[in-house]
Amino acid sequence: MAEFTRELVRIPTENPPGQNYRACAEALARIVRKAGLRATIAKIPPPRSAAKGQAGGAGKALAGDAPRYWVRATLGSGKRALYFHGHYDVVPASSAGQFRPRDRNGNIFGRGTADMKGGLVAMLHAARVLRELRVPLAGRIELAFVPDEETGGQRGTAALFESGALAPGCVGMLTAEPTGGVIWNASRGAISLRVTVKGKTAHVGLSFRGVNAFERMMEMARELEKEKRRISRRRTRFNVAPAAARRSILLIGGRTEGGTNFNAVPAECSFTVDRRINPEENLATEKRRLLQILNRMRRRGIEAEIEIFQEGNSVAIEETQPLARTLGESAREITRRAPAFEMCPGLLETRFYAARKIPALAYGPGLLSVSHGPNEFVSLREMENCAAVYALTAARILGQEGRG
Repeated sequence: MAEFTRELVRIPTENPPGQNYRACAEALARIVRKAGLRATIAKIPPPRSAAKGQAGGAGKALAGDAPRYWVRATLGSGKRALYFHGHYDVVPASSAGQFRPRDRNGNIFGRGTADMKGGLVAMLHAARVLRELRVPLAGRIELAFVPDEETGGQRGTAALFESGALAPGCVGMLTAEPTGGVIWNASRGAISLRVTVKGKTAHVGLSFRGVNAFERMMEMARELEKEKRRISRRRTRFNVAPAAARRSILLIGGRTEGGTNFNAVPAECSFTVDRRINPEENLATEKRRLLQILNRMRRRGIEAEIEIFQEGNSVAIEETQPLARTLGESAREITRRAPAFEMCPGLLETRFYAARKIPALAYGPGLLSVSHGPNEFVSLREMENCAAVYALTAARILGQEGRG
């Protein structure tokens, strides 16, 4: 497991810009075959919404137009399928050294170890164990490893669902996000935008002839700050730690770009707006409020383009649902402690399955608190535990025809 994780970490699948996807897919396929399973690599078709110029084109704006690939492997047969689903893209590293994995005190450090290449290896190991032990399954385990989760999933999981390639016969889905020993049975929704403000360039000495796109961008941002103060007073009722994470979220300027040089009036500036919605809130209502604010500023004379690049409903699954209950029981048996059920403070790809009435949960090695950071790591012991939990859960769900 350590060897496989290090091999994957060495491949810098940074997203954006969405690079080295083919190399990582081929490495995953090799690892799958070493585990005794058959692997296929397939190109992901572009989402239909992208072709229509709608929200699905978002990922392209952030992550380029390079081809996307996914890796699929199957254990067992039958109509009923439990999906082990995960993503192999990672957020950009702060240094090239993050793609040189290093071991310390039973942990592997490097970009993507926790989020979520270590989790992919744990899921693969679970399937390998079930195969080697010849555990009978009344159905099949489907491993689906996809790109583009870090930029919203529109050109990854969403496109696969649109094409009909993903989740036939699916009775449940597990994803290996870094949950730190808890089960995420709920997650926030999201509406994410990129606002591109237009101006007119001019030499700094003749700046009065230009229109400063940066200054106009700041005007729009100040209006959004009023909305941020308003919604930050809201709290979710779902269990999530720490307490500060219960607030509703509006992030302004997660990514900003613009200008050509210090001595020229910028003709164009862009910034992102990321609204994360608690389950108690309504996606359509919150989307409408954001667009109303931005359109009001446009009516005041600020020229701007608005692009929606991520949109998803919140997800909530009851703890008593059969897959949730089985996963909790399996985790308690392996770790000797009952896992808490919590809401993920961010957005999960479980939403694509939940939209099709498929129960979907996140449980994986690693800590959210170190993911995306400079000292990201995953514990080999936790990877081992998670692999056992996945295997036990699959054996129980697919070993009980009709349940779930």
